Amino acid sequence: MEGLDYWHLCEAYSVIQTALLIVGADPAVNQEWVDDWEPDKRPEGYDAVRSALCHAVLSQRLPARTMYEEDLQFDPECEFDEIDWQRTTILLEDIRAWLRDQEFQPEFFFPTETDKPDYLDPLHPRYAPKLAAAINAWLALEDSTHTTGKSPKQALSKWLREHAADYKLSDEEGKPNETGIEECAKVANWQDKGGAPKTPGK
Repeated sequence: MEGLDYWHLCEAYSVIQTALLIVGADPAVNQEWVDDWEPDKRPEGYDAVRSALCHAVLSQRLPARTMYEEDLQFDPECEFDEIDWQRTTILLEDIRAWLRDQEFQPEFFFPTETDKPDYLDPLHPRYAPKLAAAINAWLALEDSTHTTGKSPKQALSKWLREHAADYKLSDEEGKPNETGIEECAKVANWQDKGGAPKTPGK
């Protein structure tokens, strides 16, 4: 794992952290001092992203938990000196929604595989876990060893139970949701006429 990977554990970020992560810089290294550096020393794109975030928060187009400076003395070098951008925080889901509105998807906040279809991308706004479960179960069974001695539906159900937690098909205790699994298996089943297993094996 790289330093940036651990930031995925957070559910909210400060405005400064958000700007740094958008441009691919590690907040752990930069966040305390970045605004004090000369512009040519800051990460590329940081000033533009920070400005966009600040204006979006101030115009209430980007929801944030706004915190204010304890010392409100005028700072001629800070455009919005009354707000503490180091402590003002934004929820992850709101950051992603705002970035989508800007048609801008930086790698940190949208770590998708380049060949992954939108309907299998958990970050897509129309992602449907059951649809993804049915499709991935169907794809997994391309390996014939999964269906040995089983009907396709039985093999699909087995795979779905094993991966239930990945697709919200289990409860808080980890018990598979059999109704949801049945629905997904039915959708993915290519042998829908019933009968004995057509695959080899006992």
